[in-house]
Amino acid sequence: MSVRVLKPGPLSSLQDLGRTGYQRFGVIVSGVMDEWSHRVANLLAGNLDDQATIEITLMGPSLVFEAPALIAICGADLSPRIGETPVPQCRPILVRAGSQLDFGRRAFGCRAYLAVHGGFAVAPVMGSRSTYLRAGFGGFEGRALRKGDLLEVGDGNPQEQFPALARRLGSGGDAFAGVPEDAFEPIAHPAIAPRALRTVAGQQWDAFTGEAQERFLDAEFRVNANSDRMGYRLEGPGLALRSPLEMISEGVAFGTVQVPPDGNPIVLMADRQTAGGYPKIAAVASVDLPLIAQAVPQQGLRFARVSLEQAQRLYLERELAIERIRRSIDSLRGAQ
Repeated sequence: MSVRVLKPGPLSSLQDLGRTGYQRFGVIVSGVMDEWSHRVANLLAGNLDDQATIEITLMGPSLVFEAPALIAICGADLSPRIGETPVPQCRPILVRAGSQLDFGRRAFGCRAYLAVHGGFAVAPVMGSRSTYLRAGFGGFEGRALRKGDLLEVGDGNPQEQFPALARRLGSGGDAFAGVPEDAFEPIAHPAIAPRALRTVAGQQWDAFTGEAQERFLDAEFRVNANSDRMGYRLEGPGLALRSPLEMISEGVAFGTVQVPPDGNPIVLMADRQTAGGYPKIAAVASVDLPLIAQAVPQQGLRFARVSLEQAQRLYLERELAIERIRRSIDSLRGAQ
């Protein structure tokens, strides 16, 4: 089975959970910006959560499924539809061969994730199917999708995953069949309920003035338009050091909040560099990275401080939530 790209959208690329183990060689991790949406979409489509999904930014592509396919779309609401019928998100959807999936108005968020049962059959590079756009490798030919691309899908029978959907699709004239809304508990994206991004103190927290620490936790920052998968530049009150600081570059992580000399923080994202030399005032807790991944230019963001122990507990709670979703889907599949 294959998926044909009629229109690519401004930035659609294959991403998975990242390319780990190579940072010491200068190779970035890359991977999805919104891990929650990627993992849930894969679970709904009957995949392991490390299969590649299409990460869709701001405006979606137009795609044609050349055979029946089980899909799931999670993350930003970019008004997906097949024909004139809206496609529900965060639910398994079985589509007919020849169906065209289009996206429309952005209703919420920045990035949507499309999973297809069987995953996208591209060769892993250093153990990952993620696209590293700047270096031009991984994913589909090391680049964003283009008009005319044909994405092969891995082995699997989508109609066997949810037999009831196959029966409904076979007996009716609809373009697709979705699992009923009340079949399992609704899956809400974490960013639906806005809140301050929870952070732990960075390695150089104490190097910043007391006023800068207060500003970081009390003020609102806005996402600069010059933000991308490498980092989100924020605009707000300047954050000053107590005294000039000369640093040797050291390792950075997804969510590291660096402060360059102009005092405006940068939150490092999926395509971050492997090391950085700016002082680090904080690090965003991993459970809240999907919130900033869904932020759009000029959106306001606030920060709150939590302890490392609290951040670890939040991480475990998220993993339990993912496991509950997994069990719910398995139960639904078994009831078919």
